[in-house]
Amino acid sequence: MSDHVRLGINIDHVATVRQARRATEPDPVRAAVIAELGGADQITVHLREDRRHIQDRDLELLRKTVATRLNLEMGLADDIIEIALATKPEQVTLVPERRQEITTEGGLDVTASFDRIAASVKRFHDAGIAVSIFIDPTRDQVRASRTVGADAIELHTGAYANAHDAVALRHEIYRLHLAAVLAKNDRLEVYAGHGLTYVNIGPIVNLLEIVEVNIGHSIISRSLFVGLERAVREMKELLVR
Repeated sequence: MSDHVRLGINIDHVATVRQARRATEPDPVRAAVIAELGGADQITVHLREDRRHIQDRDLELLRKTVATRLNLEMGLADDIIEIALATKPEQVTLVPERRQEITTEGGLDVTASFDRIAASVKRFHDAGIAVSIFIDPTRDQVRASRTVGADAIELHTGAYANAHDAVALRHEIYRLHLAAVLAKNDRLEVYAGHGLTYVNIGPIVNLLEIVEVNIGHSIISRSLFVGLERAVREMKELLVR
């Protein structure tokens, strides 16, 4: 068991600021370099169909410059799959994607799209790309993820992050822990992400089955005040078991 949880930094919102003006800065590729200097174990980006933040060129440049691991979050659109296969990140994370959402809302329903996901997983594996699936913490989704051949799951922590009282919080931690145990027993690596902050990360680190977290908004927000390298270092310090 590692003495710390791996940290993936999602740099989408650096590109969000850039795209607000259709400008050339801030540059998400530069942000990735700084995040790695701060101790990031992985760089995560979501190439959305509407290209609201990360652009194709960003992904091309990140593939050439990321020194740790590149994790591409993506929906199951055919053109995005082809881009992923051509780019060859170390890992793809399959997520649901709806045009009208502000950010990813809920996990991918693996049981509802079983055949399509299984076929996609095989294509990625044939290309030497590991596959994680972003799911809600339920027994059915964990088992379906194992059956389609995923290497890992990323547990959606949104309900945990939004829990407003102690009872709800305990319930969500229990759900996450149960799903994490089931996944590990099914020989899946277990990650977590969505809505995680400097304040609420502690109980997630205490779930020993979880080996990686992916965090974007909270770290990018803090970086406006303290700088990105320091913001990453501060989160890394909280991930020590």
